[in-house]
Order: sequence, then structure tokens, then C-alpha cells
Amino acid sequence: MKTWYFIETEEEYDEAMRRFEVIRFAEKGTLEYREKILLGHIISEYENRTYHFEEVDPIEFIKIRMEDFGYKPADLARVYGDKGTVSKVLNYKQALSLNMIRKFSEILRIPVDALTKEYQLK
Repeated sequence: MKTWYFIETEEEYDEAMRRFEVIRFAEKGTLEYREKILLGHIISEYENRTYHFEEVDPIEFIKIRMEDFGYKPADLARVYGDKGTVSKVLNYKQALSLNMIRKFSEILRIPVDALTKEYQLK
């Protein structure tokens, strides 16, 4: 297992993201799970320090991160458990629930406060 440190370059960030994708479904209690949690923290720290997403509403932020990771709505539905609700949220027809915010923050590595900003439903 690789030893991880704070991310300082885009190359290190890309490497951490690739590794996270490999272990993102690691089972709790395993070394890979501990590595996944660590990577989540250092990736978030790097993103918070490097990128500024203030102008993006929560749904657009989710869509951007889905694209970054190659996720489809079905991938989010698998984590959340309800394909219809995920579709409504992504189409601005239903607001994010607290449970969704928690789960999407974890899987998409989006700071919770970025998902709690107000936005308009259609």
C-alpha cells in the first residue's frame, strides 16, 4: 500500500483520484477502507485549497462531479436507493434531502456546505 501525504500538485491529485476510484467501495474495517477515508480527506483538502466552486449551485456541482468521475444517475441511485428521486433532484423538480446531501457528499467528494446552498426548483 502506498503512503499518502498532503496533495501538492495536480499530478498527485490525479493519482489520488485514480486510487480512490479503485477502492471507493472498500468494506468498512479493511485497510482499503481506511485508505479510502484518508484519500477523501486529502483530496477534499486539496480541492478546497485549489478550486473555488462558490458560483455553482448544488445540483450543477453534483453534475460536474458526476462527469469528473464518470458517474451516471443510476450510480447515485445505487448509493441513495431511489432512482426516481435522484432523477427529480437532478432535474430541479425536488430538493436535496439531508440524507442525499450526506451520501452525495461522500461519493462525489463535495463539501457538505456546498450542497446546502439554496437553489431554485423548476
